[in-house]
Amino acid sequence: MFTGLVEETGRIIGLERLPDDALRITVDAPLVTSDADHGASICVSGVCLTIVQREGTAFSADVMGQTLAVSALADREVGDAVNLERAVAGTTRLGGHVVQGHVDGTAVVSVITPGEVWHTVRFGLEDAALAPLLVDKGSITVDGVSLTLSAVSSPEEAQAWFEVSLIPETLEATTLGGLEPGRRVNVETDILARHVARLLAFSGKDNRA
Repeated sequence: MFTGLVEETGRIIGLERLPDDALRITVDAPLVTSDADHGASICVSGVCLTIVQREGTAFSADVMGQTLAVSALADREVGDAVNLERAVAGTTRLGGHVVQGHVDGTAVVSVITPGEVWHTVRFGLEDAALAPLLVDKGSITVDGVSLTLSAVSSPEEAQAWFEVSLIPETLEATTLGGLEPGRRVNVETDILARHVARLLAFSGKDNRA
């Protein structure tokens, strides 16, 4: 489990294609590798990955084909920056929200509105089925960063979208400061919203065996 509070931005230094449409990604990350070894979980731009190898300040993790199909990791190239967070410890304050690192889908940056201090960014959802899970002032994870939704599309709109406001700290400490229109990002909706949606889907049904 993670909090969505990015600890470090690492740099992709290797990408190796594996059988079954999988990918091995190698990231240089001095901070998160300081106490994370083989088998540890690392949230890489919103995707929970397992360290399979560590060498110096770099770690490698395998990304399954299914993960590449539903996330934006397939777009990343050697040299790209990624947001990183180690799994929470028992004594960690939950400063963000509960993040699993299980990406629900992707969104594309459509509009960036710079302010004197804040930036407002609008994203178009690539899967409209995620729209009911987003609520104004609710939580969302974008490329592994815990954010608060500042606006969401109405059910009547043809294109489902959401907006977030990025403070200077987020712009400086994460890869979100380098977003440009057309950029595809990983999105994880709030786990509470997903549970409610699942319960409602079964409401009124007789589920007895």
